[in-house]
Amino acid sequence: MTVSRRWLLAALLAGAATPALPDAPLTSPRPPRRGFIEPPPDADSLIARASLGGAVAFAVADAATGELLEARNAALRLPPASTAKAITALYALETLGADFRFATRLLATGPVRDGIVQGDLVLSGAGDPTLSTDALGDMAAKLHASGVRGVTGRYIADASALPAVPLIDPEQPAHVGYNPALSGLNLNFNRVHFEWRRAKTGWSVTMDARAERFVPQVAMARMEVVTRDLPIYTYAGDQGSDSWTVASSALGKAGSRWLPVRHPETYTAEVFQTLARAQGITLPDAQIVRVRPEGTSLVEWQSQPLREILRDMLKFSTNITAEAVGLAASGAPSLGQSAAAMSAWVNGRFGLSTAFQDHSGLGGGSLVSARDMVTALLAAEREGLGLREILKRTDLVDPGGARTRRPPIAVAAKTGTLNFVSGLAGIARAEGDRDLVFAIYCADRARRSALPMDARERPPGGSEWLGRARGLQRALIERWAALPA
Repeated sequence: MTVSRRWLLAALLAGAATPALPDAPLTSPRPPRRGFIEPPPDADSLIARASLGGAVAFAVADAATGELLEARNAALRLPPASTAKAITALYALETLGADFRFATRLLATGPVRDGIVQGDLVLSGAGDPTLSTDALGDMAAKLHASGVRGVTGRYIADASALPAVPLIDPEQPAHVGYNPALSGLNLNFNRVHFEWRRAKTGWSVTMDARAERFVPQVAMARMEVVTRDLPIYTYAGDQGSDSWTVASSALGKAGSRWLPVRHPETYTAEVFQTLARAQGITLPDAQIVRVRPEGTSLVEWQSQPLREILRDMLKFSTNITAEAVGLAASGAPSLGQSAAAMSAWVNGRFGLSTAFQDHSGLGGGSLVSARDMVTALLAAEREGLGLREILKRTDLVDPGGARTRRPPIAVAAKTGTLNFVSGLAGIARAEGDRDLVFAIYCADRARRSALPMDARERPPGGSEWLGRARGLQRALIERWAALPA
C-alpha cells in the first residue's frame, strides 16, 4: 500500500486540496513552544537574511500524522547533492537486503600440488567499495597459510561483478579523490596516496596504496613534477596505468593528498601481487578479465553487512560506496542505466517524480523536489525501512556550542554539498518527542554553471555561501521545532 493512499496529505503529494497556495507557508497564530526565548523569525525573513541567490525550497511534515507544517517551492526540483545517498540507501536495503555482504575471493582453476596451483589463480571481485589494502594483506597471508607458493598458469584479476565506470561525474576536476572510477575490483575507495618531499634537487615523490597496516608502493600510478604554474595537475591514462603531472609551484617543502584511480582493477591486482610476494608467493603480472572464470575458492574476504556499509556511507558521504551499492542493486550495465533504474524504483514505490543521474548525488544533473524527498522519508519512517537508524545523528546546539534547549533538537539527517548547492534532509526530534521530517534545498545553479573547471575544487565565495546556506537550514529547523503540535 503506498504512502499517498495511506496517510500523506494531498497537499504534500500534489499541492492540492488546501486553502493556501501549494508552496505557500503554513503558519500558526499560536505562540511558539516553550524553550525559545522569543518567537523564531518567519521563513521569508530567514531566507532573505541568508542572501543566497538562486532558489530555496523546503518542506516539513509531522512524522506521526503526515501533516504538512510548512513549505516553500516544495515541488521545485533541484540538485539533491549527497542527500541522494538517502534514496540509494533505501534502494539498496530493499533490493539487496540489510545483511548482504560483498565477497572477494581467490580462486584456483586447478588443484594445488606441492604448493603450486596447477592452473590459474583468480582474484575475483564482487564490487566491494570497502575493500582495503589491509584486507588484501590478510588474504595474502591466508593464501600462504593454505600452502600456496605459486602458479603454473596465469594470475587473473576478475572485474566482471560491476560495469567499468571511468569516473562518476565528468564535470569534476580530474584530480579530486571523491570522483574515482569504479569496477568489479575496487580498493581503498579507488584512491592512491601521493606524497612529496623537497630534495636537494627537486622533489622526491611516492605513490602508494596505504592502509592502517600495509603501505605498498604502486607502479601503475605515476607522478612527474613539472616546472609550471597552471594547471596544477594533468592526467593521462593509457592501458591500465594512470600518469599524472603536478606543477612545481604548487608544492611546498612537503605534503600529501589522495588522487583518484582510473584503473581500479589494475591497481587492486598490483597491490595484491606485491602483498603476495611479501608472503613468499610468486605471481606473474595480472591479466584483467570481465568474464568470471570457474574455480575452487581458496580464500574469501567478506565485507561488513550492507547495513553497516550504508551507515558509514551516510556518515562520511563516500561517493564510491553509493555508486557501487547502487550498481549492485540494479545489476545494470552502466551507471546511467543504473541511476535510471533507481529513479524508476523510487518513483514507482513512493509516487515521486525524481530523476537521478548517479547514486551519490555528485553529478549536478540529478533532480529531486523537497516534497518528494519528504514523501520518501515519511514512508521510510512509517514502514520501518531502517533508514533513520543509519542516518548520521547530531544534537542541534547554538553556534558557540552551548545547549540552551532542554532537551536539544536531535537531528538524524543527510547533508549534501556541491558548488553553490546545499541540501539537508532527515528527521528532527523536537520538544515532547515530536518527530519532524524535512528536506531543505538551496541552489544557485547559474553561479554554479558559470564556474570554470580550474575553480571547481575551491570556488571563490563558495565556502561563505555554504556557511550561509547551512545557517539557513539550522534556523529553519529551529523554527519548525517551535511550531505548536
